[in-house]
Amino acid sequence: MSQDGAQGAQGRYAGGSVAGGRYQLRDLLGEGGMASVYLAYDSALDRQVAIKTLHTELGREQSFRERFRREAQAVAKLQHTNIVSVFDTGEDELGGALMPYIVMEYVEGQPLGSVLQSDIRSHGAMPADKALKVTADVLAALDTSHEMGLVHRDIKPGNVMVTKRGIVKVMDFGIARAMQSGVTSMTQTGMVVGTPQYLSPEQALGRGVDARSDLYSVGIMLFQLLTGRIPFDADSPLAIAYAHVQEEPVAPSTINRSITPAMDALVARALKKNPNERFPSAAAMQDEITRVLGAGGQTGAPVIVSGTGAPANSGSGVGSAVFPPVDQSAPAPQSVQTPYQPGPYQSQQQPGPYGPPTPAPSYGYPQSAPAYQSQAPMSPMQQQTPPPYSVSPTPSGGGSKRNVPVIVGSIVVALIAVGGLITVLSLKDDPGKGTDASSSESPAGEHRGPERNRTMDPEKCTDAIEDSDDPNKVDAPRFIYKDILSARACADAAGWTIKIIKEPGNAYAEDQVVDQFPTSGTAISKVGAHFELKISTGDPA
Repeated sequence: MSQDGAQGAQGRYAGGSVAGGRYQLRDLLGEGGMASVYLAYDSALDRQVAIKTLHTELGREQSFRERFRREAQAVAKLQHTNIVSVFDTGEDELGGALMPYIVMEYVEGQPLGSVLQSDIRSHGAMPADKALKVTADVLAALDTSHEMGLVHRDIKPGNVMVTKRGIVKVMDFGIARAMQSGVTSMTQTGMVVGTPQYLSPEQALGRGVDARSDLYSVGIMLFQLLTGRIPFDADSPLAIAYAHVQEEPVAPSTINRSITPAMDALVARALKKNPNERFPSAAAMQDEITRVLGAGGQTGAPVIVSGTGAPANSGSGVGSAVFPPVDQSAPAPQSVQTPYQPGPYQSQQQPGPYGPPTPAPSYGYPQSAPAYQSQAPMSPMQQQTPPPYSVSPTPSGGGSKRNVPVIVGSIVVALIAVGGLITVLSLKDDPGKGTDASSSESPAGEHRGPERNRTMDPEKCTDAIEDSDDPNKVDAPRFIYKDILSARACADAAGWTIKIIKEPGNAYAEDQVVDQFPTSGTAISKVGAHFELKISTGDPA
């Protein structure tokens, strides 16, 4: 289970133990910028486990350790075939320093990235059917986490394991949110959560994210599986982030001729810049994959076109935007047209790979620099140097022939903040409850409005699973974390009744079901069943 790359290294703490000797650290399985993963022996339950130890910089902060503990508790509730289980968490002294750790299921297998590399050597890319099925399993895991309000935020091949029996397992839920509380140590050491190649545009801009951000990352990963390469790459994290925000990916079929138009359309929708234009949920994207596979998705071996792929200059525009070229002869421009005006996605009108250019809608990203600067900590780059685009204009009538354009644009501000911080990291998550992951815990006194997108299929009630002991009974469906309007519609479809009990608090959105009786899985009557559902008021307790 090589969960953080860097295989074969000798573990500094191998041979040690944590939790009063219960977990004995053995071999180092992987090591990354912020964590190491060890194969360990659980002496209490006589089993092998994997233990991830977070590095010293984070362990110094009490706020981080507390957040890490709470997030691990939330992730431990995730029970799904395609999710690596979390068993335990704590902190112990290793090497003379207090170090947080998390105990996980040990998966015998290899990262999806290694599986892909093997397929690239054999076929040039992963066969399409296999890539779609792997992606569907990842989406099944995300559907479960999203139902509980947990947004992963770092979906990539390195965070997906494939067991020896071919079972797909997603790992590293619940870590990024905890890391964000350790912002002081991270900014001081230049470390940040995130993997630039898989960031959604809203992540690159420092905006709040929801479940649809994960779907963008899944789209990047699917593109990579189908083609053997990523759609956006460059020589700096800033340039890659710029590409996610501003550039359109090529169609996978331009690289792999075996890809069908339906697969191209699937990837294109997942990679929409506007979250509102992506799939509304992991389940919806999974359903589309099932439809594509069932509608003649058998494509055979990949047919890779040599010399094609992602543009070599992904994100290259950021160089000229941040550091404008000097023109010694041209007259001073009357105005400067930047790729950020009037909206972040409306100015570049070159034909794209999917059809004629159409202005993409702006969807609420603020256009003023202060809005971004207030949302992210100042990066080391910002602390040490003035903004490279803040240039004094040439005085009118002056004798200087050196005319430097004044570049203004809020996206550059956000990208510079991100670019100064991003470091490739293999562990991340944000348990965002609702449309903005950063607001999963609303400030005291703040009301959380309804989240009507938390819907459930009425068939969960009308076609509930029959109880094995009594044909007149069925297993109660799960209403928890759903919006009450959707939960009521489901119950009404089955002819069941509901009593609503309001519970003050803004940990959950208004009208979100936070508890139910009978609990899900309990045998209930097919006809006339009655439920009591507790719903949040969205107001502080």
